[in-house]
Amino acid sequence: MGRRDFEDDPDAPAANSLVPAASAVVVDDRGRILLQRRRDNGMWALPGGVMHIGESLPDCAVRETCEETGLEVEIVGIVGTYSNPRHVFAYDDGEVRQEFSVCFLARPVSGELAVSEESTDVRWFAPGEIDALAMVPSIRKRVADWRSGSMPAAR
Repeated sequence: MGRRDFEDDPDAPAANSLVPAASAVVVDDRGRILLQRRRDNGMWALPGGVMHIGESLPDCAVRETCEETGLEVEIVGIVGTYSNPRHVFAYDDGEVRQEFSVCFLARPVSGELAVSEESTDVRWFAPGEIDALAMVPSIRKRVADWRSGSMPAAR
């Protein structure tokens, strides 16, 4: 399913759903960050996705990271909360989702890097390599918040 991100775009379609989601900034012992290239928009992104009934948001971040990258992770902190009503995702099926996500800080504990049905590439990047990558603004914001080392105010 294709997806198009709209952020602060006056021509964006109106949201018709709000779904809790979680993502993870996974950092290895060399200080590199784990990113995946999304199949639906071709952009580099953090692993993450929608929360399932019966799981917590941290559990969601752990599950999604494993599903999308092949790595088991441990949550060690929080990067921030993201709920910008001017940021929506429009899907091919007609859903237009308002963003609502908590981004966690995690470390890898086991597993092997692997692409999934949702990704075309999964790699570790040094922080200085990230600026040149194609990335939607909301993911770039999460990475910048992690790099700044301080949790931003909720938005």
